[in-house]
Amino acid sequence: MVLEVTDSNFEEIVLKSEKPVIVDFWAEWCGPCRRIAPFIEEISKEYEGKVVVAKCNVDNNPKVVKEMNVRNIPAVFYFKNGKEVDRQIGAVAKKIFTDKLEKLL
Repeated sequence: MVLEVTDSNFEEIVLKSEKPVIVDFWAEWCGPCRRIAPFIEEISKEYEGKVVVAKCNVDNNPKVVKEMNVRNIPAVFYFKNGKEVDRQIGAVAKKIFTDKLEKLL
């Protein structure tokens, strides 16, 4: 299940998670974001119980976007122990996302 993170719950869901977290920063108007959305859904099911998978709408959450220095979307950030450890900018193949995720497990 993909969680929705916001300015108000980002710290609780992402930074305080005991599991690795990936966050997809996206917007409704973003075509490349729509292209990777199915990958994010699939990853949430395939890694259920092992990884927290979340999405953050950049238009609705300016505080998180600024704090995380999100400049381009789609942007998928990888967190472990509350720290950003990697990021992937742009629409890429699902394998790119899962390869980065596997390094965190």
